[in-house]
Amino acid sequence: ASPRTLDIPGEEGYGGRGVSYCATCDGFFFQNQRLIVVGGGDAALEEGIFLTKYASEVYIVHRRDQLRASQIMQERAFKNDKIKFIWDTVVEEIQGDDEKVTGALLRNVKTDEKQVFPIDGVFIFIGHIPNTELFKDVIDMDDQDYIVVDKLQRTNIDGVFAAGDVHDHIFRQAITAAGAGAAAAISAEKFIAELENRAYPGQ
Repeated sequence: ASPRTLDIPGEEGYGGRGVSYCATCDGFFFQNQRLIVVGGGDAALEEGIFLTKYASEVYIVHRRDQLRASQIMQERAFKNDKIKFIWDTVVEEIQGDDEKVTGALLRNVKTDEKQVFPIDGVFIFIGHIPNTELFKDVIDMDDQDYIVVDKLQRTNIDGVFAAGDVHDHIFRQAITAAGAGAAAAISAEKFIAELENRAYPGQ
């Protein structure tokens, strides 16, 4: 799956130089710096909380006046002294000095007031887009275009199995993808063994 982007000026240009979509990947590089986290769901809060291990301040920018995240994630974020919230606001531009991010242009969606907010990094967590376009109208998908599989990683088509971010919209971690991949491989081998009318090892 690919992270959803804001599609705003500066986002692509400062990718890897202050703009990130992965706190666990890049958080370490922002020791004692001020960061913005864009989003209001569980992922945004979880990653924002993680970033407080390194950052001096984390500002969660959300376009509404309430969060979509679970209650327990909200409570954890509200209790964290390093986290502050900027409500009813969107990021319209990411600014920098050609080497790194130095600020973000914020706009209040209710008042239309704009301000340049000095910042060292922008972490964006507004969802993911599964890379499943190739399989549309062929393999069953859910309403978010993730492939639907059963507990054996089987799709609706015999002999077609799926694993990883194309079906997992909850964890999206390498270790869970590897586990699902192993399950899919075992299921595929069993399927082939049955086609060839031979016993599968262990059966």
